[in-house]
Amino acid sequence: MTTEAVSVSSSNAPVVRWLGRADYAATEAAMRAFTDARTADTADEIWICEHPPVFTQGVAGRAEHVLAAGDIPVVQTNRGGQVTYHGPGQVVAYPLIDLQRLGIFVREYVFRLESAVLRVLQDYGVTGHRVSGAPGIYVKLDDPFGHAALSGPVDPADQFRGLGKISALGIKVSRHFSYHGVAFNVAMDLEPFRRINPCGYEGLQTIDLGKIGVFTTWDDAAARLAQRLQSQLSR
Repeated sequence: MTTEAVSVSSSNAPVVRWLGRADYAATEAAMRAFTDARTADTADEIWICEHPPVFTQGVAGRAEHVLAAGDIPVVQTNRGGQVTYHGPGQVVAYPLIDLQRLGIFVREYVFRLESAVLRVLQDYGVTGHRVSGAPGIYVKLDDPFGHAALSGPVDPADQFRGLGKISALGIKVSRHFSYHGVAFNVAMDLEPFRRINPCGYEGLQTIDLGKIGVFTTWDDAAARLAQRLQSQLSR
């Protein structure tokens, strides 16, 4: 697998590597190999890429959440969570981080990944939201640019009413080293998400920047996410 590193402003910031359009299975295998081989002295990295169409199942994934895969392959993975979709027009970021060296635990790590996405959305004037117990970032479908917080209390049986998921998280931590990561929807064909129960939630809507009126390029969104992740994950 060929990668291109970018210069960083701090020696304590993870190195960003641009993988371009990358096969999912090969990328996951490379992440595992990197993580298995790394030591306490290995520099942290963030891999940024875009995948051809693929459904990925997490370790908790249930077959019934794949409704009709059709011609899109389903790949079993060792990340957390349920089934999701990756495809063109989506930025995928894989932070390969030594959490012990950074001085954080998994819950804080997830919070920082979500914070990076929230800040990218802010760059585009969009307000993102967290939903308790459902990792990832969501936007209000009827008012994505409004600043009001989600009203509560939320009915657990209908916690996604009026929301669209714009970013999904799925991580793995081994020997305090993280891999897998975060997907951010920029300008996609969203139809494949209707072939699954995204992240295991029946009827959960997915959305991307383009569908809410933010027209940008994959390159711009990827650069912004890489920068925000570097900021969140620097020592």
